[in-house]
Amino acid sequence: FALIPLQLVAGFIKSPLSQKRLTQDSVELYCEAIGNPIPEIQWWFEGNEPNETYAQLWDGARQDRVKINATYNLHSTSTIYIANLTGDDSGTYECRASNDPDRNHLSKSPKVKWIRSQANVFVIERPEIQTQLTSTAGKLVLSCNLTEPHSAIEGHEWKHGDKILQTDMESSPSTTYEIEGKEEEHSGTYQCIYKTSPEIKGEINISVVPQVVAYKKSEHGNEGDTGVLTCKNPSFPPVSSWTWSRNGVESIVNGSGRYIIKSSGNKTELRILKLNIEEDTGDYHCIATNFFGKGEATVNLRVRSRLAALWPFLGIVAEVLVLVTIIFIYEKRRKPDEVLDDDDGGSAPLKSNATNHKDKNVRQRNAN
Repeated sequence: FALIPLQLVAGFIKSPLSQKRLTQDSVELYCEAIGNPIPEIQWWFEGNEPNETYAQLWDGARQDRVKINATYNLHSTSTIYIANLTGDDSGTYECRASNDPDRNHLSKSPKVKWIRSQANVFVIERPEIQTQLTSTAGKLVLSCNLTEPHSAIEGHEWKHGDKILQTDMESSPSTTYEIEGKEEEHSGTYQCIYKTSPEIKGEINISVVPQVVAYKKSEHGNEGDTGVLTCKNPSFPPVSSWTWSRNGVESIVNGSGRYIIKSSGNKTELRILKLNIEEDTGDYHCIATNFFGKGEATVNLRVRSRLAALWPFLGIVAEVLVLVTIIFIYEKRRKPDEVLDDDDGGSAPLKSNATNHKDKNVRQRNAN
């Protein structure tokens, strides 16, 4: 008998969750369904207007602000992502699933209705945050003031990138953060975050001219090799353009002669092919430009002869030769009395033998 696959109607195993968001934020809803055959998932939307009805959403809708990603492997999963939210995006989002073969037929009615799971998205007008940066007595003071908060403030947080700098549980609409030092030492983007529902974030930028530093202030290369000089800019905002010059006067053009320049964002690299002692030795300047001005650093390049690597070895050989010569001369000029002492030591046994013969002759005469 042929086995008939067991048919299972579609069912949700994960439903989308209602969320609150601010205008200009984004929202993501997730839905997951099972069944046999694997069900199809669609997304529908109904706004808050009285006469508005459900309309299907597709990938690229709302001026390409809507992105839908679906996978059908063992079961169905689908995610809808809406960017740059506006007040018109508030409403009910519905995840629909069905595995009925006639679910999309134009004339037949499906035997099984689409199952539905809903989530509400509330888009709230973003309140204004007044920000300020002041510098007094060697300190930088960053301030944020939230005007007309839409919900209770349960605390504040300050961040620089992914690093949390300061937290508190105060309910004040104003918050400050102090930094010891100068702007050039602490440039970047700082966030003041209000613990509300949803969270409200403000940004303060500490912007400076490029604070260029050389990877190495002095570089060495062998004649005939490729020299590599590197500079970087750790400050904010990023560099918009890089240039190189030699000895502060001669501008270097990428691809000209033996020069190759590679620049990307806050880093630049100058490669000099086939180094020449006479032509390439000197100071090289890397110059960075951004909206606030220019900054530069200097790299000194020294080119060595290829024989320079042999000098340490030749020095060792010379030292060995000197030591061997000294030992040889010392052996040749040893004191004469040291040689005489050796000769006297060799004649002593002869004298002892002569004495023994004399004693033997005396004993023989006495016996006679």
